[in-house]
Amino acid sequence: MKKGAQKPANTFSKEERAAVRERAKELRASAVKADGESQVRAKIAEMGPSDRAIAERLHALVRTHAPALSAKTWYGMPAYTKDDEVLCFFRPAEKFGTRYATIGFSDEAKLDEGHMWPTDFALTALTATDEARIVALLKRAVS
Repeated sequence: MKKGAQKPANTFSKEERAAVRERAKELRASAVKADGESQVRAKIAEMGPSDRAIAERLHALVRTHAPALSAKTWYGMPAYTKDDEVLCFFRPAEKFGTRYATIGFSDEAKLDEGHMWPTDFALTALTATDEARIVALLKRAVS
């Protein structure tokens, strides 16, 4: 690319390319039945202190309040599945250089409310109130 030329709109950022590479590794690992719980714990351990604290707490909430969900990594992020479909995931702030982490829910989650509802929630910390809301979302999502 010539100096000063603009990046084409259809190219991936460095962070997106890294996420795609991680997804390819995950797919190879799933072919040999890798242990998802260990993979998620390893990903959480790699995170910076702020993201790690939130991810550890979220992981504990999922294990306690939605034990039927299986842990796995998804694009290099901790995720939780039901019937091999990602139901929810944690996106650390540092992964894409954002100012907050998110907990997201896929279309497999049963969060429908009328014609419009949120599927991603920003997290900068977790209070008891936040945790109660997440637990309610998890229980609703798996229903």
